Amino acid sequence: MPETELSHLLKRGVAEIIVEDEMAQLLRAGKKLRLKEGFDPSFPDIHLGHMVALRKLRQFQERGHQIVLIVADWTAQIGDPSGMSVTRPMLTMEQVKANAETYMQQFFTIVDKGKTEIRWQSEWFGKFDLSDIIKLTSKFTVAQFLARDDFSARYKAEKPIAITELLYPLLQAYDSVAIEADVEFGGTDQKFNFLVGRELQSMMGQRPQQCFMVPLLVGTDGSHKMSKSLGNYIGVTEAPEQIYGKVMSVPDDLVLNYFELLTDVPDKELGEFREGLKKQKVNPMSLKKRLAREIITQLYDDKAATEAEGHFERTVQNKEMPDEIALGTKSGKSLQDYLAENRLAKSKSEARRLIDQGAVYINDERVKDANYTVQKDAIIRVGKRRYIQST
Repeated sequence: MPETELSHLLKRGVAEIIVEDEMAQLLRAGKKLRLKEGFDPSFPDIHLGHMVALRKLRQFQERGHQIVLIVADWTAQIGDPSGMSVTRPMLTMEQVKANAETYMQQFFTIVDKGKTEIRWQSEWFGKFDLSDIIKLTSKFTVAQFLARDDFSARYKAEKPIAITELLYPLLQAYDSVAIEADVEFGGTDQKFNFLVGRELQSMMGQRPQQCFMVPLLVGTDGSHKMSKSLGNYIGVTEAPEQIYGKVMSVPDDLVLNYFELLTDVPDKELGEFREGLKKQKVNPMSLKKRLAREIITQLYDDKAATEAEGHFERTVQNKEMPDEIALGTKSGKSLQDYLAENRLAKSKSEARRLIDQGAVYINDERVKDANYTVQKDAIIRVGKRRYIQST
């Protein structure tokens, strides 16, 4: 592998590699690596934040390396905080399988399914008994696990930490042993778990895995990492028009970061973008349009990207109504109820907030009365790009 290509692979869109020199040596030696990517099927949807690591996996895959996708069906029944202050809910196996199916459909819009090995944790943990768990827990101390940032913060705040949660890093680490992982991929919030895996492999006589961590993508709000629970996400299966509109709402100071993490635009061109913005010779909106096209082309195709751009220019820039408007439910309800019922708001309380903020229009007139009765054939708009017609 040429050094320039190696540098691009190990530097662009990468937060930290443990140990980078060892990783580079493995790649120079031409060894086919087993790349571990585990996912927690507690939630089924993938957004652009997940896409950062998936794009990097695909780059390795295109160079002949083997992706091993682990469905964490066992640990999903425990609940991992993963940097959160509360435990995730335990799921039934039926819920896990349903979420996993949805997740994998989205996963393979970015990564080549035919070149991916899919493994379920239950393949090995289904054979575990109590003695196996005790042997595994004996290899680490509670003090080591309380060093994990989210555990440490909760312990100091005297918030509960279930014993089952302490098992999660151990079980994730054993995944690496079970599949003999050479590299584990994920966000920087997984660093502790990756290092446990590395240490456990050494204890079990395997070569310790490399820990390949990518940055956490900041969401459209410009302040928190992208998350469905925060509503600042862009889903990979959203309609092209929705993706385009959301990309256009990304704060200007995040545009170059999005380009670096989510596109294949050459570094040289990104440098030109950076210099143009610095000297105010480039309009941030033009860069956002390019960014939106790049992302949609990856997830759909050129045609979808062009159509999405045309839709944005007509409905937002030129304030024209879209050619086709989805039909909503039957009229006669209050505006607040109607927005929630037709999923233009996540709840009635959010619908009321949108109405109070002046973000809701009926037949192009702003309506700030939550109890306003929706009439038949009314064109309802929320924000700049969400339309529906009552029936």
